[in-house]
Amino acid sequence: MPPTASRSTAEKRRLDPKAREEAIVKAAIAFFAEHGFDGSTRDLAARIGITQPLLYRYFPSKEALLDRVYEEVYVHPWNPDWEPALKDRSVPLETRLTRFYQDYARVLLTYEWVRLFMFAGLKGLDFNARYLAFLRGTAFDLVVKEVRHERGLPLDEPIHEGEVELVWGLHASIFYMGVRRFIYGMPLPADLDADMALRVRSFLKGAPEAFATLVPPKPPRRRKKDIDQLINNT
Repeated sequence: MPPTASRSTAEKRRLDPKAREEAIVKAAIAFFAEHGFDGSTRDLAARIGITQPLLYRYFPSKEALLDRVYEEVYVHPWNPDWEPALKDRSVPLETRLTRFYQDYARVLLTYEWVRLFMFAGLKGLDFNARYLAFLRGTAFDLVVKEVRHERGLPLDEPIHEGEVELVWGLHASIFYMGVRRFIYGMPLPADLDADMALRVRSFLKGAPEAFATLVPPKPPRRRKKDIDQLINNT
C-alpha cells in the first residue's frame, strides 16, 4: 500500500468520536445537497471512506442523520443577536431591516442551504415546515410589529395573515436569488449588500401602506378639553 494511503487510513482510524461525528455530518450535508435525500447511507459511507455499520454507530437511522443535518444547516447559523437588534428602536427601521437582511442573506445564499431546502420540499420532509414555523416566530411577527410601530398602528391587535404574507414576500425574494444561483446557475448581484438595501427600501415604501388597510388604526386620543366637554354634555 502506498505510504500516502497508509497515512490516510491511519488518520481515519485515529479520529476521535467527536471529530468523526462532525466529519460525517459535514459530508452528509454536501452529499445530500448534491444528490438529494434519495441518496443512500451506503453511498454516503463509501464517499466518506467508512463502513455503513460505522456510520450507524453515530446515527442509528437515516432520519437521525437528517435531523442533525437540519440543525447544522438551518438552526445553528441563526444569530440570536438579530432579534434584539431588530427591536432596537433607537435605530431607524430601514437601517435595522437592512442590516438584518444583509446578514441573513449571507446565511441563506449558499449551495447547501438552498438545495437542501428545495430537495426537502420535493421529498416531502418536514425541513420546510419546521424552518418556516421557526422563522415566523423569530422574525416575521417581529418585523410586522416594528412596521406597525413605525406606521403608528396598534401593536396589541392580532397579527393579520396578510401582514405576514407581505414580510414573507421580502424573504421569498431573497430566497429566489439562491434558486437563481444554485438551481438555475445564474449569477447573483455583484453587490449583495446594496441589493438587500434596495429590497428593504422597496418593501418599506409599500408594506406600511398595505398594513394600514389590514389593521384598524389607533383611536384618536381625546384632549382634556374634549373630555370636559363630553362630561358637561352628559
